[in-house]
Amino acid sequence: MSEKKGKWRLTVRKDFAAAHQLRHYEGKCERMHGHNFMVEAQVEGDTLSQDTELLVDFKVLKNMLKEILGDMDHCHLNEHPAFAVHNPSSENIARHIYKGLEARLAGSGVDVKSVSVSEKPAQTATYFEE
Repeated sequence: MSEKKGKWRLTVRKDFAAAHQLRHYEGKCERMHGHNFMVEAQVEGDTLSQDTELLVDFKVLKNMLKEILGDMDHCHLNEHPAFAVHNPSSENIARHIYKGLEARLAGSGVDVKSVSVSEKPAQTATYFEE
């Protein structure tokens, strides 16, 4: 029987405010409206740093998320380059943030597990890759 290898999963949360319009929606959400989006990002790894014994410093992870959200905060998402082709839905926002974190963590031994975006507390879209 093989021995299990432990992993660590870290979670950070941050919110941002933005407006969007869902193209081709055929309902009220096709008109411009806004949300206070809540974002939750989870990363995972199996090796802690030798000096501090951290997977990744929470401060570093929060700053990465803050940087990605910074250019979406208080803007009209339909005008953001990431959503020129794709609808600025919660699903696509989650994917955009995931890809941004993935690029920033490349080569660190820490992988993005998932990114969730909520427009309201009762509804969440989660993006992850298998």
